[in-house]
Amino acid sequence: MTFRTLDDADIASKRVLLRVDLNVPMADGEVTDATRIERVVDTISELSNKGAKVILLAHFGRPKGAPSGEFSLHQVVKALEKHLHKPVAFAEDCIGEKAASAVGAMKDGDILLLENTRFHAGEEKNDPDFAKALAANGDIYVNDAFSAAHRAHASTEGVARLLPAYAGRAMQAELEALEKGLGEPARPVVAIVGGAKVSSKIDLLMNLVQKVDALVIGGGMANTFLAALGVGVGKSLCEHDLAETARQIMAKAEETKCAIILPVDAIVSWHFQADAPNHAYGLDAIPADGMILDVGPQSIERIQGAIDDAATLVWNGPLGAFELRPFDKGTIAAARHVAARTREGKLVSVAGGGDTVAALNHAGVADDFSYVSTAGGAFLEWMEGKPLPGVDVLKKQG
Repeated sequence: MTFRTLDDADIASKRVLLRVDLNVPMADGEVTDATRIERVVDTISELSNKGAKVILLAHFGRPKGAPSGEFSLHQVVKALEKHLHKPVAFAEDCIGEKAASAVGAMKDGDILLLENTRFHAGEEKNDPDFAKALAANGDIYVNDAFSAAHRAHASTEGVARLLPAYAGRAMQAELEALEKGLGEPARPVVAIVGGAKVSSKIDLLMNLVQKVDALVIGGGMANTFLAALGVGVGKSLCEHDLAETARQIMAKAEETKCAIILPVDAIVSWHFQADAPNHAYGLDAIPADGMILDVGPQSIERIQGAIDDAATLVWNGPLGAFELRPFDKGTIAAARHVAARTREGKLVSVAGGGDTVAALNHAGVADDFSYVSTAGGAFLEWMEGKPLPGVDVLKKQG
């Protein structure tokens, strides 16, 4: 391990500042999706059971540096208690007298949630004084919020420079999975990248062609690559102004001996709606008034062949308009093929990004992948090869 984990920490009777992601969706005062809470239960429980005073730091929404009832973390306490099966105390601030007195009242094993760190402008500015005020309430710092690790904020990076810092269990699992995905992967490595636009994934594609053995490009972004090769894509979503960028990515791939796998046929419709009439066409016959909404049957076979060749697979983005039936067929077929290979022990599969998680859930296979990251921005920046400030501060020295 290149980073410090709880196995390296002496936590009994210590005040542990634990950064978690509690930025959960709410409706009518209730948490509607507790996935992020579920992911940090193990770390919180382990710290509490080992006699630490567990002090939770988190942000919630975008309150713009000032207190607001709408963005108070108090409304998450009930859901936390339900999943932890333990009482959770609450402090009405994350620094100052209110935080200090709540921490001072804790016994070993107690759990305390501090108020939203973003109620202070110093959080997002990574203000050193604010970081010091946070650190004053802890003896050690643990980060279990990979989803916020791409931000150099006071509670993700600043505090970690002031206290002994460690990765929590969810962070550790994420980092270990990512290391298997692109850090030190078993080869060959295949990446599947889909989604609507090339413009949002230029850095990602440029990084991947230098790291993987084959790159499958699908979704609306494949149309931009096809158009750059002179294929008529009709009225399909396509960034024609990025044709030169697409050609540069393909040239880089040739240089690094990364095979680019583009669709060889397509499912075309004339209406962007569920169950719209559609037809499979070869690339030389895409109708001028039609829209490509999914990869065709020959493309699915080709993608499944690439999956069969892989020892490691990294996935970000759907292969078609998966939210509209029947244009979800390509994504479902590929996802189920990856899941089957993973279950057989023939493939390490790592996937992430909002649409990707939704697509894998839609295909009913999210639990069959080796690892599915729910950290949208942080996962993408990791795939782009960018440093993650909240992770870098957890690395072992020397």
